[in-house]
Amino acid sequence: MDLNLSFQVFFVVLATLIAARCVRHIIVKLGSKSRATENVLDDAFFDSLVAPVKGLVWILGFSVAAHLVAAHSSSVFFQSVGTIRNIGIVLMITWFLQRFLRTYTELFIISKEAKGEAVDKTLVNGLGKLLRGVVAITTALIILQNLGVNIGGLLAFGGVGGIAIGLAAQDIFKNVFGGFTIYVDRPFAVGDWIRSPDREIEGKVEQIGWRVTAIRTFNKRLLYVPNSVFTTIALENPSRMSHRRIYEYIGVRYDDIASLPKILDEVKVYLKQNPDIDQSETLMVNLDEFADSSVNFFIYTMTRTTVWAEYHEVKERVMFEICEIISRNHSEIAFPTRTLHVKNEMAINGLE
Repeated sequence: MDLNLSFQVFFVVLATLIAARCVRHIIVKLGSKSRATENVLDDAFFDSLVAPVKGLVWILGFSVAAHLVAAHSSSVFFQSVGTIRNIGIVLMITWFLQRFLRTYTELFIISKEAKGEAVDKTLVNGLGKLLRGVVAITTALIILQNLGVNIGGLLAFGGVGGIAIGLAAQDIFKNVFGGFTIYVDRPFAVGDWIRSPDREIEGKVEQIGWRVTAIRTFNKRLLYVPNSVFTTIALENPSRMSHRRIYEYIGVRYDDIASLPKILDEVKVYLKQNPDIDQSETLMVNLDEFADSSVNFFIYTMTRTTVWAEYHEVKERVMFEICEIISRNHSEIAFPTRTLHVKNEMAINGLE
C-alpha cells in the first residue's frame, strides 16, 4: 500500500468519524426538541435512530475505504465488499425498526396511562411482537437473497421439509397458536388474576409471550404455563368481576323461633340501607331449613367493591350487625346442643 493510498484511507476513516459524531449530535438535538410535544411517535423515532444511523455511517465509510484498497489489491476478500455493505445496511435498518417498534410500544402505553386513558397492554404488546417478527423474517429473506440463495427454491423446499419440521416442532406451533388466540380473544391481560378449575393454575399474570405465559402464584412463585394449555381448559378471570358476593348461613336457637320473622325483617332493612351493598343486584334474606340444633336462615347479596381487603371489611361489618340484630331481639346464635327428655322421673331418682 503506497503512501497516497494510506492518506486516502485515513481521510475516509477520519471523515467517517466526524460524520458519525455530527449525525449523532443532530439526531440528539432533534430528539430533545421532539420531547416537548405530546406525540410519542417522534420520541420513539429519534430515540431509536441514534445507534443504527451511527452504524450505517461507519458501514458506508468502511465500504468506501475498502473500495479504495480493492482498486490496488487482488485479494478475493475485497470482491465481497458490496455484499457485506448491503447486508450491513439491511441489518442497520432492521436494528432501527426493532428498536422503534419496542420503544414506541412502551412509550404508547406509558402515555396512555399518564393521561388516565384505558389501554389494552396485552393487545399492544402482542401487535408489537408480531410486527417485530415480520421484520425479522423479512430481514432474513433479504440477507439470504444477497448471499445468492434462491428464495424460490428455499420456499419450495420448505413446503416439503416443513412437514418434517412441523411434526418435530408441533408443540411449539401449538403454543404459538395458543399465544395468538390469547392476543385475539383476550381472556386475560397482564396484571389479571386468573385461575382454572381444571388445573392447579391460579395467580397474577406477569407476562404473556408467544410460547408461554408467566403467572405469579400467591405464594410468590413464578409459574410458566404453555399457551396451548389455555385452548383446552376452562379459565376464570376474577379480576373482571363486577361484584363480590356475601352468601352466609346463620342459625338461631329453636327457643327463639318466634323472634325469627322480626330478625329477618330487620336484617333485610339493614342490607337495603347499607351503602356498601349494590341494591340493583339480588338481595335475599330468608328462612332456609330446620336443622338439628338450629333454625337456619341465609343472606345473599352483592357488595359494590371488588377489592379483596375492602370486601372482607364490608362482610365483617355486615356479620357483626346481624349479631347485634339477633341480640336486640333477645335471641342467640345457635350452636350444636342435645336435649334429653326423660319420661320416667323414677329412673332419675334411682340414679341419685
